[in-house]
Amino acid sequence: MEKKTNKLKIGVFSALALVFLGLAILLAWTKISGAVPAGSPAGETAPPKEIPLSILCVGDIMSHNPQTNAAYDSDKKEYNYDNNFQYVKSYIEEADLALCNVETTFAGKPYSGFPNFSSPDALATSLKNAGFDVAITANNHMADKGLDGILRTLKVLKENQLPTVGSVKEEADERYLIQDVKGVKVGIVAFTYETGSGSGGVSINGSAVSDEVAARINSFNFNTLKEDGEKIKEAIDQAKAAGAEVIAAYYHWGEEYQKSANKHQKELAQMTADLGADIIFASHPHVLQETAWLKAGDSEKKVPVFYSMGNFISNQRTETLNNRYTEQGVIAQVDLTYVEGSGISQISMSAVPTWVDKYYSDGKQVYAVVPLDDGLKDNEALAASGHLSRAKQAREDANGILAIDNQ
Repeated sequence: MEKKTNKLKIGVFSALALVFLGLAILLAWTKISGAVPAGSPAGETAPPKEIPLSILCVGDIMSHNPQTNAAYDSDKKEYNYDNNFQYVKSYIEEADLALCNVETTFAGKPYSGFPNFSSPDALATSLKNAGFDVAITANNHMADKGLDGILRTLKVLKENQLPTVGSVKEEADERYLIQDVKGVKVGIVAFTYETGSGSGGVSINGSAVSDEVAARINSFNFNTLKEDGEKIKEAIDQAKAAGAEVIAAYYHWGEEYQKSANKHQKELAQMTADLGADIIFASHPHVLQETAWLKAGDSEKKVPVFYSMGNFISNQRTETLNNRYTEQGVIAQVDLTYVEGSGISQISMSAVPTWVDKYYSDGKQVYAVVPLDDGLKDNEALAASGHLSRAKQAREDANGILAIDNQ
């Protein structure tokens, strides 16, 4: 009897072993082949992931001599620009990706303002503290201090954890930047306009630059846009080849102090949309210009354009230029939904106009970028300066110029 019992136990264990072996083989085959086991809903797959992104950009960040002086703390014997951005910091930090145009150089001492800028390194630190993620260096003052100024500017921004686009350390470096934002690779390209040199070389801001400088900046000439458009196309194409899933383009272009985009800006904007850019930000005129939606090629794709984001901060204002529009800027924002595997499904643009307040506090000059939002009457800078009416006028001006329409 004992032997029969033992045989029964052995038989049961063998049968169970065969069952487990069969299940293991079935599960392994299912995992490898992707087959759906019996009892599971056939053909059911997870929906593609939708990722909301907010991309923000501001215009010209400058440091004229009065601003540089205002940033100096004589007791600590150091510079600090943090108070310039304290009222807009929350907007910048909330964006998934925040870009800014750094229209100065960090070429070191002696510091200087217009016409050849070199600002204290502390400005770069304050831009990082304000929440910016990327520094754009393509503008008409990028070569103010020659090759050394370009290279040191890149070094200082890098030391402050601000990746750059618009100029490069070595000629062979990539002319684009890719940022991983919530798992989406955002490619950024940035170019500035050239002025005619009359010698066939590259001229920036009316002055011919050396071949070494020309080789390290992203620039184009409206007079040879057909040829120079290939440089822009190459940068966009290379960014996409490197994995960019969304492309944001920045241009430094247009006519100073003109509140409407000219035909050259519009032509280049359309070209850029056709080349595959998804967003276009721009500045240089030092005043705000209109926004627009462009249709890319024969597709139904819509590309938002901010033709000029104005001055984010500078000393250009009514008191210096008799032009109140130079005090105005914008926090330009594009919100989109990126669908994995198929691209952008929704896109819209919005703006928070800004105004630069300048006033004295405790015997010291203060500059502050004020967001022209619903909190104007409670803004501490405006309370201290008494400039609420000027800020309200700036908001009215800005809303009339930008005229954003998402239809």
